[in-house]
Amino acid sequence: MVSNKNTNQSEINPKTNYLHYTYKVVWSVEDREFVGLCAEFPSLSHLDETHIAALSGISNLVKDIVIDMEANGEFIPEPLSEKEYSGKFQVRIPPELHRKLAIEAAEAKVSLNRYVSNKLAS
Repeated sequence: MVSNKNTNQSEINPKTNYLHYTYKVVWSVEDREFVGLCAEFPSLSHLDETHIAALSGISNLVKDIVIDMEANGEFIPEPLSEKEYSGKFQVRIPPELHRKLAIEAAEAKVSLNRYVSNKLAS
């Protein structure tokens, strides 16, 4: 769903804090406007002339959508900022890459886990 300027703001406050979602604003060469986006609602966007207006527009659009979803008993995505992460995830890689990384970790005198974590962080 794409929103252009003049989005109606609802007077109702949603139970889910719509400001806790992950927003970003990018320039669209094609549209010659700024585009406000929300990671938790990838199908939504808001076009506007300034980056501030695009951010305001997408956050108001998300607010309206969340209010509507709450009213209809629909599943509402949890804001990424409020999720708890274990610090663990599993990645499948080819055996050759596993061997290469294990050798590099051994040469650096660190565990494979620490070596890969450092590579991901850089």
